Amino acid sequence: MDQNIQTFRLGDWEVAGFVESRFALDGGSMFGVVPKLMWSKLIAPDDENRVPMQTNLFVIKAGEYNILLDTGLGDALSEFDRKVYAPRGPSKMNESLAAIGTPPESITHVVFTHLHTDHSNGAFAGDPDKPVLRFPNAQHYVQKQEWEDAMTPNDRTDAVYLRHRLNVLKESGTLNLLDGDQEILPGIVVKRTGGHTRGHQGIEATSAGDRFVYYADIIPTRFHLKGPYVAAVDLFPLDTMKFKRGFLERCCDTKTVVGFDHDVEVMFGRIVHKKKWMDVVPIDVVGVTAG
Repeated sequence: MDQNIQTFRLGDWEVAGFVESRFALDGGSMFGVVPKLMWSKLIAPDDENRVPMQTNLFVIKAGEYNILLDTGLGDALSEFDRKVYAPRGPSKMNESLAAIGTPPESITHVVFTHLHTDHSNGAFAGDPDKPVLRFPNAQHYVQKQEWEDAMTPNDRTDAVYLRHRLNVLKESGTLNLLDGDQEILPGIVVKRTGGHTRGHQGIEATSAGDRFVYYADIIPTRFHLKGPYVAAVDLFPLDTMKFKRGFLERCCDTKTVVGFDHDVEVMFGRIVHKKKWMDVVPIDVVGVTAG
């Protein structure tokens, strides 16, 4: 089975996940205050202290709607972008979308959890200095607070918001700014989390009693279930921890399927109690072959 593209049934709908890009980030930035002695037992760093990451993207096929959750790194990358994210090969965006039957022009909605480069840059194609929209027929959704922070970054956040590309969204007339929790389509709800960024949001999809949730960089990998395991780049780490506690209480030992945006081994899983902590059990998925 091709583990790079996976699908499962969600009630009357289908959810597909695929690996858009592989890259590497500094291990300390991913685990914050957790000592390297501890996190390196979970993910081995390379000689430059970087750990392997990937951008797992998710498409919800809900009747006439194809809803893409985040857009990954994409291929409209400058040399600076490549130095920061160290992509391991080309983006698999277009070929993966084609393999699951949803080419870019068929995407009807794009929901951004936030606008950091590794979650939003795949929305653009072509020359990184003069990009065009990859999903011309889609409406794009993000929290108003996230948009405002991206347009007026501070010294700490300036490098992760690429304003000249994001402005293409604004000029397209397809940008929808949300204010807090909102149902954008029947069964598709966004929930503002804060934490990672002030305007970070998650998505919950429900069909025929089944639920899929995606909270992106609040829990980027299964190793981030534990409270203190919060990325150093989170602007409001205590808010991340608070939201994570409530989220885990709601989802643990239920049938809820969780999507992990940066985990290199588990794309979809259910959260279960262990004796001393919580863990993730992968769900049964169907593999799809690209090309």
